[in-house]
Amino acid sequence: MAAKNLSSKQLEKYENILKKEKEQTEKIIKGIDNIQKRGAKNRSGDLSSYSLHQADMGTDTDQSEKRVYLLGKELETLRNLNIALKRIYDKSYGICEICGNYISENRLKIVPYAKFCIECKSKEEKKKRRR
Repeated sequence: MAAKNLSSKQLEKYENILKKEKEQTEKIIKGIDNIQKRGAKNRSGDLSSYSLHQADMGTDTDQSEKRVYLLGKELETLRNLNIALKRIYDKSYGICEICGNYISENRLKIVPYAKFCIECKSKEEKKKRRR
């Protein structure tokens, strides 16, 4: 199937979906960031919140590492959402960056910032697994 641009109505629909998802992702990032800042503040001088036991310190460290991991994942999602919005504005949204075919509507419903059709994404995943 040769690629052609999505209609203005379709692009507007996906733009709204992407903007809502971006807003939710930004809230999650802000929440994680606030928790990290509170934790850093407590560690920086408030001795009453200091964990005195090694196991408590280990738990604190583990929780902090999880938050950093989640923050990284959410920042990556935000980056992908911004790229998808840029593709909406230049009218290349919904077109696979590898083969140039349409990305199925079902795929865009699940992953609105998808850059590849399912077939090309599968090929990319297989390449990654071989490395």
